[in-house]
Amino acid sequence: MSRLKVLLLCRYGPMAASTRHRFLQYLPYLTEHGFDVHVETLLDDIYLQDLYAQRGLSRTRIARSYARRLWLLRRSWHYDLIWTYIEALPWVPGWLEAMLTPQGIPYVVDYDDAMFHRYDRHRSPIVRKLLGQKIDRVMRDAALVVAGNQYIAGRARDAGAKRVEILPTVVDLDRYPVAAPVSGTERFTIGWIGSPATAYNLQLTRPALAKFCESRNARVVAVGSGSLELGDVPLEVKPWAEATEVEEIRQFDVGIMPLIDSPFERGKSGFKLIQYMACARPVIGSPVGVNREIITDGENGFWATSADEWIHALERLWGDQDLCRRQGEAGRRQVEERYSLQVTAPKLARLLRSVTEPKLLSESQADASGSKNGERTVT
Repeated sequence: MSRLKVLLLCRYGPMAASTRHRFLQYLPYLTEHGFDVHVETLLDDIYLQDLYAQRGLSRTRIARSYARRLWLLRRSWHYDLIWTYIEALPWVPGWLEAMLTPQGIPYVVDYDDAMFHRYDRHRSPIVRKLLGQKIDRVMRDAALVVAGNQYIAGRARDAGAKRVEILPTVVDLDRYPVAAPVSGTERFTIGWIGSPATAYNLQLTRPALAKFCESRNARVVAVGSGSLELGDVPLEVKPWAEATEVEEIRQFDVGIMPLIDSPFERGKSGFKLIQYMACARPVIGSPVGVNREIITDGENGFWATSADEWIHALERLWGDQDLCRRQGEAGRRQVEERYSLQVTAPKLARLLRSVTEPKLLSESQADASGSKNGERTVT
């Protein structure tokens, strides 16, 4: 089998969870199985650090980044495949991006969030007019759209994408050894992990967390949330680091993922839940989007919408260590079966290769012949 030359166009550097978990963690497997992947980042980690710290962004650095991306696109003729996150040129109209993208090279586009809503629901009518349908065009022109969940896949189908496959965001089990529940003698810890860009969702649970922590020996630990404030909730904010994120989660008694019920949140990947479950921790999450698929209410965690439901779920876990253990074990089993790199890496390799090899493509389409519009969920 010939080696496949792939140009991978990431939007952000490895500091971004999307870059690490949708792309970089697959590279060792892909390299071993016949892929030569050249990774190029549009916006580096310095950009993200400045963004999260609310510092001024360097327009010069951004301009240079776009110039390099254009240079790469014009010189990508020797690759067999272009693998792109969201779009090649953010904030550039779709017709112009199509002109600047090389013809004759198939491309695969990947989405783990409903990024199309950044354009079609933008507060500026000019942005909505110029870019509102851009991602639909990118999806339609792609040889394959890889979607993190059903919500994104539905948008791709509606856009007229030729082929849509669902591949969830997953963890590498080698990085997530099974951990025993936190000792009941410790202070009960309600944990959250993420970035400053998503920490606003925690405000949804502030009244419930304040009431619960006031009546119990409990606290909230937020990893990677930046300058988060939750009023009278006993809160400890910790910096995120790839080297320590798993150990931080292992100190949680329960992991939470509140979500505002909005179009963008319905397209989230639910990755926080998967991380908690990989560490065998019970979870509580808003029943929004893919959260409803990941959480089986009462089995590996709880759904919660109202403040009373959040408090009730926390009370149940606080008062029952055996329940915490059972739900944590159930969550871990689900990650091992559906949300692990060990399961999805071979499937991603087959999908990427099928785009450039007609025989594999026909076999893949035959496998999916019973699925609506050619869509097949990879789990």
